[in-house]
Amino acid sequence: MKKLLLIFTLTAILPSLAEAQPTSDPRVADLVQAGKIRVGIHSFYTKDSRTGELKPVSAGIIFFDIARMLGARIGVEVVPVWHPTIPEMLTCLTDSKCDVGFMGPDPSRAGVDFSPPFVQLDYTFLVPAGSSIQRIPEADRPNIRIAVVRGHASTLTLSRIFKQAQLIYAATPDPTFELLRDGQADAFASVRGVLLGYAPKLPGSRVLEDHYGANLVGMVVSKDQTARLAYITEFIEQAKASGLVQQAIERSGLPGYQVVPAKTN
Repeated sequence: MKKLLLIFTLTAILPSLAEAQPTSDPRVADLVQAGKIRVGIHSFYTKDSRTGELKPVSAGIIFFDIARMLGARIGVEVVPVWHPTIPEMLTCLTDSKCDVGFMGPDPSRAGVDFSPPFVQLDYTFLVPAGSSIQRIPEADRPNIRIAVVRGHASTLTLSRIFKQAQLIYAATPDPTFELLRDGQADAFASVRGVLLGYAPKLPGSRVLEDHYGANLVGMVVSKDQTARLAYITEFIEQAKASGLVQQAIERSGLPGYQVVPAKTN
């Protein structure tokens, strides 16, 4: 709850990012006219089953923080659009029902274009107590079952690397973790920060120190939004160079996340 309160106090610092009046930049004139930016959100958020309220979790806390900064810079309201999976969020973007989303680039994700990345999340494994797996390559054996989130960048990368282990899919992180906790999987593959969050729920479990790749997360727009992408690219690079992304990571209180260095001229 403390982490969420930190997010919602972000408005106290937003005036330094944008004036009260909306921007006159023609690249985002459609968003200014609409008075809002619809941000596609996927499994980095949960929905309260009783109230229906959307709550960011794990990296979603950081991404929501960045989205609020972007909205303040443009001078429009940020409207989260809930989708339980990445494929559904991609459809939201390509159908023009979302204006922007957050994800890492992958060749399989067609119909969208990506900004430069702003945060890096290493891919690794969570293994239960007593597991013989000490390093990631040891898990690529025919008798090893690895729980993964369907369509996630960490899963797409692992599927290209591993040749023998069996991947067991679930739609979102919570049921993927349950596969490990219930003994239906021998490891859970995801980004380090997510796995560090789940580890206390499985006593004796370990997050492996090595990694098999990294998710370089940026913003994503549909391919027909070239001008919007250029505006967002400038925003991302300025947010990295000014320390705003690092501040968002620190406000989240989450381990395992690093700022991708800003481009230098």
